[in-house]
Amino acid sequence: MLSHRMDPNTELKLLERHHAASIFQLIDANRDHLRPWMFWVDHTKTVADSEDFVGKSLEGFTRGTEIHLGVWVDGEMAGIVGAHTIDPVKCYAEIGYWLGERFQGRGIMTRSVRALVDYLLGERGLNRVEIRCAISNRRSQGVAERLGFRQEGRLKEAIRVGGAFEDLLIFGKLAKEWRAGKEEG
Repeated sequence: MLSHRMDPNTELKLLERHHAASIFQLIDANRDHLRPWMFWVDHTKTVADSEDFVGKSLEGFTRGTEIHLGVWVDGEMAGIVGAHTIDPVKCYAEIGYWLGERFQGRGIMTRSVRALVDYLLGERGLNRVEIRCAISNRRSQGVAERLGFRQEGRLKEAIRVGGAFEDLLIFGKLAKEWRAGKEEG
């Protein structure tokens, strides 16, 4: 998946090096919004940090072990959705996502995650996709639940949020469940 148009105004595009400035600007404008759940926010201090991220994500894409897509709304970067772990041997992926605050509440991330899961379970032929999120991250949980992911586990105090440890929820979806849901819908 190099790009995917979800509607006339919204598109997913494989991150490329020239996107680094847009990524950094979006992170910089949303630090307070992202900081509670995204540990990397305070380590992203310059455009060069975003360039490093894009470079590493492209290396992972070339190896087939990850994919990161920019979410573009009306030609403006709105967030990122990606699989930071793709294990072709175990046939699973773990995905993550974030969206700039002003883009929330429009179903953009739910549609973006749906497109990524279609790619992973369809084109890539994986058997399982996981979403892990802090128990206090209700928006991320909502995306998983809207897409029919089931909470399968809870890791006690497995993530640091705002200086304190918090439980991490694990949501999962199997390829056969995804296909059945697509046939019903």
